[in-house]
Order: sequence, then C-alpha cells, then structure tokens
Amino acid sequence: MSVILNQLRAVDARLIGALALLALLGAGSAASTEAPAPGADASEIERFCTGIADAARDKRYALQAMELKKLQEGIDERMAKLDEKRKEYEDWMGRREKFLAQAEDSVVKIYAVMKPDAAAERLAELDAEIAAAIIMKLDSRKAGVILNEMNSKAAATLTTILVAASRREDPS
Repeated sequence: MSVILNQLRAVDARLIGALALLALLGAGSAASTEAPAPGADASEIERFCTGIADAARDKRYALQAMELKKLQEGIDERMAKLDEKRKEYEDWMGRREKFLAQAEDSVVKIYAVMKPDAAAERLAELDAEIAAAIIMKLDSRKAGVILNEMNSKAAATLTTILVAASRREDPS
C-alpha cells in the first residue's frame, strides 16, 4: 500500500511540474493541456506529458533563437566599432606618413646645402640608419663628398647600410 502511495505522490509531483511548465509556456491545444484527474492511470499522464513536450521544445528553441539573435547584434555592433577604429587608425597613419615624408625631404634639403665637412660631422653623430637614409636621398655627388669627409669607420658603416638597402632581394 505504501508503495502505491509513493508512486501516486511521485505522479502528483510530476503532474504539478508539468502543469507549471505548461502555465509558463502558455502553448498547446486545450485537449492536450487538460490535467489528468488525480486518480488517472499512467498512460493518461504519459499522454499529457508527451502532449506538452513539443510545445516546451518549441518554446526552448524560440528562446535560444532570440538569445542567438541578441548575441549576433552585439557582435555586429562590436564589428562596426572596430571598423570605425580601423578607419581612424588608417587615416592617422596616412597623415603620419605624409608628415614624415615632408620632414624627411626637409631634412635632406638641409643636409644638401650644408658644407660637406659639417654635414659629415653631423651625420656621424646620428643613428647610422637615419644617416644612411639621408645620404641615400642626397645627390650621389654630394653624398660621395660627405662620405669622404667622414671618418673611415662611420663611412664604412653607412656604406654597408646603403648597400644592404639597395639590394632588390632579401639579404637573409
């Protein structure tokens, strides 16, 4: 007798859970959502649970689809912000490159009008790569005179950089 009472309590608990789920979902036809009578047999309860299972699954899929749509909207928003930042960065880089090209041309013109011994002295004090870049942009006759005025070690370093920079292939 106690076994039957325990089974009925378990059935009642499942029935209450199913009813709560049904109330939350608000779906299903009137015939399939009617709760079985308290003394109903197991097949009636099974039919009831089977009848609301499809509605519960559909509701779960709909909720998941809504959540995915929200996530996609968030991703799209972030992508738009990243594209905006990328465009801003590219614009800034373009302005920077333009400024550097103008500044380089100005510096090269300054060294082009300097006396060779003064230019050689100043270039020897600069970073070797910067000095080589300046010499590379100078007229070859003027660059030769400036290199001639430099000490041999600095001139050799700059010449090595100039030769490496003028190679068409990757030296490595």
